[in-house]
Amino acid sequence: MATAKKPTVNKAAKGKSSRAKSQSGDRSAEDRLIDATMKLVVDRGWRNLSLAEIGEAAGLGLAELHAIAPSKSAILNLLIRRIDRQVLAEGRLSEDQGSARDRLFDVLMRRFDAMQPYRVALGEILYDCRRDPLSLATSLPRLACSMAWMLEAAGLDSHGLRGVIRIKGLSAAYLVTLRTWLKDDSNDLAATMATLDRQLLRLDGWARRCRGPQRQGETQAVGT
Repeated sequence: MATAKKPTVNKAAKGKSSRAKSQSGDRSAEDRLIDATMKLVVDRGWRNLSLAEIGEAAGLGLAELHAIAPSKSAILNLLIRRIDRQVLAEGRLSEDQGSARDRLFDVLMRRFDAMQPYRVALGEILYDCRRDPLSLATSLPRLACSMAWMLEAAGLDSHGLRGVIRIKGLSAAYLVTLRTWLKDDSNDLAATMATLDRQLLRLDGWARRCRGPQRQGETQAVGT
């Protein structure tokens, strides 16, 4: 009886495949997707970038990509959530760590620091989205959610009518400062800090006026 030959294994190919799998396995599919997207945006822009191209760069099949992010806007939401988590990981500030305005300043500067690796890509995305009102409209709820978490990180309640007012005010201050940050090439983000400080000071003054002269002696910020 003939003895069946044991199939030969190409150890070099097997090792190469295992290494590739290990390298991609070091990061989650979501992380690979975000990082690949940001790199492609820097190289090619945002508007004409297809989901198939993004998936290929991230090493994801279409079905896997769809399960993680069914649209380009969903990929941006993943990036925003990553930034939110980085800011929140540094903890919540309490009332004994400064005024409400100072705490909001610290939290939003944490956010700009976390966004710094993606500054060029975000600039490209925002430039392209100006010609796409639908994309801008769909991003507003995500912005409001992020600003609610920034308020919580600063030790301020984001719920109820007062919370809605705070979120709207902080969102406005953030968007104005974002424009400065996109052009701020300095290492210390001095221009960004100056713009943010002015915006928060303006909101603080607005909140004081809204509360009436009888209570203006109390320090408040963003409707606090």
